[in-house]
Amino acid sequence: METFLIKAAQLILAFAILVIIHEFGHFLFARIFGVKVEKFYIFFDPWKEIFKWKPKKYFGFFGKTKSLEKDSSKVESDETSDADKKDTDKSPKGKSSFWGDTEYGIGWLPLGGYCKISGMIDESMDTEQMKRAPEKWEFRSKPAWQRLLIMIAGVLFNFLLAILIYAGIVYATGEKYVPFRDAKMGMEFSGEARKAGFHNGDIPIKADGEELDKPAEAFMKMMQAKTVTVIRDGKEVDVTIPEKFIFKMEEEAKSDTASIAFFTYRFPARVTQVVMGEGAEKAGIKEGDEFISVDSVATPTLLSFQESLKGKEDKLIQAKIARKNGAVTDTITLPIKLSGAAKMGIGLEIDPSAFFNSKEIKYSLLQSVPRGIEMGTDKLTAYAKSMKMVFTKEGANSIGGFGSLGAIFPEKWNWIAFWNIAAFLSVALAFMNILPIPALDGGHVLFLLYEVITGRKPSDKFLEYAQVTGMVLLILLLVYANGMDIVRLFK
Repeated sequence: METFLIKAAQLILAFAILVIIHEFGHFLFARIFGVKVEKFYIFFDPWKEIFKWKPKKYFGFFGKTKSLEKDSSKVESDETSDADKKDTDKSPKGKSSFWGDTEYGIGWLPLGGYCKISGMIDESMDTEQMKRAPEKWEFRSKPAWQRLLIMIAGVLFNFLLAILIYAGIVYATGEKYVPFRDAKMGMEFSGEARKAGFHNGDIPIKADGEELDKPAEAFMKMMQAKTVTVIRDGKEVDVTIPEKFIFKMEEEAKSDTASIAFFTYRFPARVTQVVMGEGAEKAGIKEGDEFISVDSVATPTLLSFQESLKGKEDKLIQAKIARKNGAVTDTITLPIKLSGAAKMGIGLEIDPSAFFNSKEIKYSLLQSVPRGIEMGTDKLTAYAKSMKMVFTKEGANSIGGFGSLGAIFPEKWNWIAFWNIAAFLSVALAFMNILPIPALDGGHVLFLLYEVITGRKPSDKFLEYAQVTGMVLLILLLVYANGMDIVRLFK
């Protein structure tokens, strides 16, 4: 239960941040061009909102409203008072407030958020407003290029947020990694990867001819490539990536039997900690020891050592270790009693930089910005490439909803991991929103581009039908995606 709550909290927080930034993009550009924004809400508020506030006018909780105006302090039991409704509907006279003409609120349905822009056909479906004569502060009264910028702004701000997060991460932590060519023992590959043609010990160096260096960026490039070049036994070998390989990787990663996802560095099983009173300490294991074999079965890598202990609960094993003694390395065989969980009470080194040459890059504030742009662009490109797979049978089956999104967050709160995931989701949200689907920003952009090119504006009735169609499609997609999450729970 605790793990679920931690994951859910991370998902809700990330989603709230992304929604605020996205809608603020629309809000800012609308106000810059003098368009009135009637509402700015985090999450949706059908029937009742959790909280609402209009500067110097009113605030309220769960549908009850208290006036902030000097001549009234009464609490309303329903939505807003008649005076407030009139204030919302009336035209601003004189100088309008940049922030004060908008109602800000928090809805109870965490499926997104919205920015209700006056004089625009959107998810509010305020058709009564559209029947009245256009006012100069309404969206529909502005030039097409201004309306286009207002609609693009949400996507732009999500992408800029991702860049800002990536820049902040590299500025705060830098980057440290072992370049592939310096990983002298190569990589350990998962079962599906070996079926595709990879061998344990292969060193990936190119994906479709593009040089590979950083593991964080290589995963997606290798899965999306047609050919991956590896160094095998000192020679360059091309591995042809099978069609729909990315789905095989995804299925394997979700299985209970997967020990690694695609590939990981190969390095020895080196002891970093010995727990007092456990089997390893009683047998004489010391920090720095490296396991060579278990019961005469060679364990040259961390993964092979871990695999060798499976099924040996409460057993006495014979472990051969390598122990450095100054310039000399001694080989010793020790009997070790395992626990009921097949553990011996040790900590093992998991950082490949402890075994191989590594690169460590520190970024100044100015240097972090171009690196953030590079990382954001790479993520956007990779996500766009992967979208073509959605239109296959496997892709449709892999679609997930909030359960799948929550699952990608770590079980323990880690701010670096949280911001990394939030940045990726911001890129994904930007891409999805710019798709030319009615009800999404991309749908509005499509119609505006049509207007710019042809000089003819689609009718309000057509835009209403398009908005309704898009909303129905999005609701069906939402139901399907979350339904797939439920189906997977019972598999």
